[in-house]
Order: sequence, then structure tokens, then C-alpha cells
Amino acid sequence: MKAKVHITLKSGVLDPQGKAIQNALQHLGFDGVDEVRQGKYIEIKLAETDPAKAKARVASMCEKLLANMIIENYSVEIAS
Repeated sequence: MKAKVHITLKSGVLDPQGKAIQNALQHLGFDGVDEVRQGKYIEIKLAETDPAKAKARVASMCEKLLANMIIENYSVEIAS
């Protein structure tokens, strides 16, 4: 199974990299961009065959290592 993990900053947390991307887009002529928030995308290949167990295992990985639970949120999608 493959797990797709999206990690983003919680709302209210300053995102200086997102702001830098927004400014760069405006300088390149892409007007109308009101806000940019950046994050991380991680793919994990698992030997687990039970989708519920795979999702629980990846959630544990996120909470222990992959995401900073104080300032970040994560979502997990499991695919065959």
C-alpha cells in the first residue's frame, strides 16, 4: 500500500516561505494571488495490506516524527 501524507502549517501560524513565494509570483506578473501557504508532501510505501491499519500506522509516524504537532496539521490518504 502507498500512503500519501500532506503536512501544512496550522492556520494562524506565520508562513514566511509562503509569503516569499507569493511575492515572487507577483514579481513574475501573476497578479491576484491573495495568499500562499506552503507545506510538505510525503509518500510512504508500506507492506501492510489492511487500509485501516496502514492509516493508523502512518498517523503514528506523523505524530512522532513527520509533523510538528504544535504548528502543523497532517492528512493521510491510503492507496493500493
